[in-house]
Amino acid sequence: MKSTFFITGISTEVGKTVVSAIITEALEADYWKPVQAGDLNHSDTHKVQQWVSNQKTIFHPSAYALQTPMSPHAAAEIDGISISAKTIKRPKTKNNLVIEGAGGLLVPLNETETMLDLIQPLDKVILVSKHYLGSINHTLLGIEALKNRGLNVFGIIFNGAETSTTEHIIASMSGVPILGRIDPEPYMDKNVVSEYAEHFRETLNL
Repeated sequence: MKSTFFITGISTEVGKTVVSAIITEALEADYWKPVQAGDLNHSDTHKVQQWVSNQKTIFHPSAYALQTPMSPHAAAEIDGISISAKTIKRPKTKNNLVIEGAGGLLVPLNETETMLDLIQPLDKVILVSKHYLGSINHTLLGIEALKNRGLNVFGIIFNGAETSTTEHIIASMSGVPILGRIDPEPYMDKNVVSEYAEHFRETLNL
């Protein structure tokens, strides 16, 4: 049975795109970024395309490609459009699918909907956590929000150098599996992503 992995994070710039590329490569899955705000010539989809080596992955176009690097609701207003979760239709595929969210879980799409509303009950949600002052709180809040919706929190991936006290308390208080980490890397390319993909393929039985 094919699966959908929804990659989200505790904030922006925490490593969702790198993790999305790694899981995409590990699964040879399709990739989709529903909402891209800003940087359209070097979007997250472009980055994942550059980092993925397999020939099976299909990169599906974003439902919304917004011009301004802002929260989707604000970027959409600048573009003179409105976003509705109902209009965001998932691509049809017989392959596994990796979906990368924008920003954090409660990033607004409009006045009433957030990124959380794009996650479906059967999705395997991976939360990317990066260590900084306040990251414990942000990680536990993200997990709480997912659990309150009855969603499937598949696990946490840490991005950055190991901080054992932080990781221990997050694992202990959340009860969510720790899937692994992305170490600080001097650069990211296909070879690095491929190495991580092999590791996660084994540890997650992907």
